[in-house]
Amino acid sequence: MKFSYGWVIVAAGMLMTCVAIGSMFSLAVFLHSIARDTGWSRSGISLAATLDFLLMGAAGFAWGAMSDRFGTRPVVLLGSLLLGGGLALASRSSSLLQFQLFFGGMVGVAAGSFYAPMIAVVTAWFDDRRSLAVALVSAGMGIGSLTVSPFVGWMLTTYDWRTVMLTLGIASSVLLLPAALLVRSPKPDSGAFSVSKVDGNADVYPLTAGEAMRTPQFMIIAAAHLACCAAHSGPLFHMVSYATFCGMAPLAAVSVFSMAGLAGLGGRILLGLLADRFGAKPTLVGGLIVQAFAVGAYVAAGSLGEFYSLSIVFGIAYAGVMPLYAVLIREYFGPRTIGTTFGAVSMVASVGMSIGPWAGGIIFDTFGTYAWLYLSSFAIGLTAAAIALALRPLPYLSAPEAKLS
Repeated sequence: MKFSYGWVIVAAGMLMTCVAIGSMFSLAVFLHSIARDTGWSRSGISLAATLDFLLMGAAGFAWGAMSDRFGTRPVVLLGSLLLGGGLALASRSSSLLQFQLFFGGMVGVAAGSFYAPMIAVVTAWFDDRRSLAVALVSAGMGIGSLTVSPFVGWMLTTYDWRTVMLTLGIASSVLLLPAALLVRSPKPDSGAFSVSKVDGNADVYPLTAGEAMRTPQFMIIAAAHLACCAAHSGPLFHMVSYATFCGMAPLAAVSVFSMAGLAGLGGRILLGLLADRFGAKPTLVGGLIVQAFAVGAYVAAGSLGEFYSLSIVFGIAYAGVMPLYAVLIREYFGPRTIGTTFGAVSMVASVGMSIGPWAGGIIFDTFGTYAWLYLSSFAIGLTAAAIALALRPLPYLSAPEAKLS
């Protein structure tokens, strides 16, 4: 069987999302050391993480548009330099404001340069295994939190946080710059992907990015992604606190969270394979329904075994559905504008991601329990499934050549 260079692109994308997201999430490991050594408030340091999420989403839209116009390689090369530079500058910060600007600003903007552009170029390389390829790139995000954070924690046992963060910045550039040089788009005649035609020479995907973003189909995909993220971000962020609130020992509560993360790695691949076989839309709807019921069931969890079981199901579902939005965007609007269109969807989804943790804190402070957070997330999760179920094909995709889920 002929080897497709697309799998090299997938491997590069996994490495990029692993290093970028892992570096961003490592702030949770740095938090105690930074606060202890500098005297900066934990809330002030944590604000850098909030900026990371918001700027990653907004910048992802701009990076995606740039990748459509100039190609993916220059985008990820620039992002690699920004990520390494942001971490290095953050390690030298002399004030909290500088740290927030460098770690929350530069690192967040840099992190947005990898996911949407790499998803865009990967979808151009595959027809038959597109969902699996996208799922693997997305899996890099989960691998990042399971590899970079432990590495940072191990380094902090020997070195101060400034040295460790500088080392992380240098290592990220050393890893990412060569990987970025491997990235290229398939040639139109390479056989890597096909563009279906209808009505003679009319392109199956005639819409510009602006026209695509004004269609009901785009709005439905974006709304489903926003509701999906709003449904799982709160329960995920507050999972350790909730397990502790329910009587779990601190280490056991952390293991519940880790179990969800590990299950998420398999979930991305599992749902990617299912989407290749049954279609992205039905797989997404099914995954969203499972996510909703898993979240709701946490209210009834009491023992550690019950928490573990729910975390496995929840992790598979919430992580597994995430790559499917990119697959749907590719199927509905084609490869030509996917950097812009998927970047826009990711920007909308980042709003949902930022709502959940904040809302969960307010709910607990108001009611003294997390039950209403998980019940609200259950309702929002079912709403996401209902929104996704309303997705209908575009008129120009009614031809037999257009393989829609």
